[in-house]
Amino acid sequence: PRLVCASSVVLVVWAGFCSAVCVEVPSETEAVQGTHMKLLCISCMKREEVTASTVVEWFYRPEGGKDEPIYEYRKTNHEFPSRFSGRLQWNGSKDMQDVSITVLNVTLNDSGIYTCNITREFEFEIHRPLFTSSRLIHLTVVEEAGEDFTSVISEIMMYILLVFLTLWLLIEMVYCYRKVSKAEEAAQENATDYLAIPSENKENCAVPVEE
Repeated sequence: PRLVCASSVVLVVWAGFCSAVCVEVPSETEAVQGTHMKLLCISCMKREEVTASTVVEWFYRPEGGKDEPIYEYRKTNHEFPSRFSGRLQWNGSKDMQDVSITVLNVTLNDSGIYTCNITREFEFEIHRPLFTSSRLIHLTVVEEAGEDFTSVISEIMMYILLVFLTLWLLIEMVYCYRKVSKAEEAAQENATDYLAIPSENKENCAVPVEE
């Protein structure tokens, strides 16, 4: 019985780890001109066991300007006429927890604040409560990608490691060469001493053998 109970607990824990997990990850805030930029908007459902209808609204506000609608999902996708016309792509998931969009061929004029509004209406038998959330993305578009500070540090550390390994290898080679040279010199000295002994005494002379 103990083994059965332990197995059941393990299966429950394993099922919990294997189940889908929703993590609200913030979106990137810098894009390079001419590339595609995914505006990440994730809103995990508070009641996954209850079905809900979801409405998503995307707004764009330039610096010093006002919010203007650019995209909407209300059972179907709808793109509003704007500077992004023909350059917006829906990247939402089937469970409507990821309601992201992608801006194609980003330009310098696309810098600004993007707002993602999510409205969910849960379908209970008695009432239909609403749940709303909002995400702000401050996007900056640059002409060229700046070199990441972390990658620069990694390259420097790699070069330092290569130099250290090279020096260590040279030191080991010099050490081994000197050790072999001393062993050869010792062997030559032993051979010279042996040849210098008179022939009549060689029978009683034992030449030491080095290991």
